[in-house]
Amino acid sequence: MIDRRLGIQGIGMTSKRTRDRLVQRLKDQGIRSEAVLNQIRNVPRHLFVDEALASRAYEDTALPIGLGQTISQPYVVAIMTEALLDGFEGEKVLEIGTGCGYQTAVLAPLVKQIYTVERIPELLRKTRQRLRDLDIYNVQFRPGDGWEGWPKYGPYDGIIVTAAAPVLPEKLLAQLVSGGRLIIPVGPSGHQDLVKVTKMNDHFEQVSLGLVRFVPLVKGK
Repeated sequence: MIDRRLGIQGIGMTSKRTRDRLVQRLKDQGIRSEAVLNQIRNVPRHLFVDEALASRAYEDTALPIGLGQTISQPYVVAIMTEALLDGFEGEKVLEIGTGCGYQTAVLAPLVKQIYTVERIPELLRKTRQRLRDLDIYNVQFRPGDGWEGWPKYGPYDGIIVTAAAPVLPEKLLAQLVSGGRLIIPVGPSGHQDLVKVTKMNDHFEQVSLGLVRFVPLVKGK
């Protein structure tokens, strides 16, 4: 029990002091949500990367997690989560691109239920166990094509996509409730715009949140 607690809390370059420095950097970059900042502070990011990279876990940078995928930069996770939850009055969130589960873990205590889709079975299997080890249980997992979403449990109050699409996926837009929002990077490799799309009764409103770099949202399983 002691070893597990120390593993989550971290020591040295994964300690509370190191996490506090990261949170201060995010504040300096404009993140204002205390709930989001607390999650960035509390979620043990070093457990979501290979042990060899643990000392870099609380740098504000993306890191490789294998299989051609990355764990997102903490600032990007923070701004996406903050944008999703700004004025959020819903309960259900669809996540496209489970990856290592870091974004999922940051978001999980802040919403009632997450439905997450990942196209790489090996990643999904490891992430399911990792989140269970962290006592996160309000997440349902599905292997599949992120472009298709997860219609069975829709419509959703919010959708967050952790891979870049060349255009807004119409099937994801269709799975939003009226007033729901989609947070997604859109554009070609190397020049992607992070956007917040809000579904109104008869149209969509789109706001840019800044330039980002994500792996592509690949079609198919």
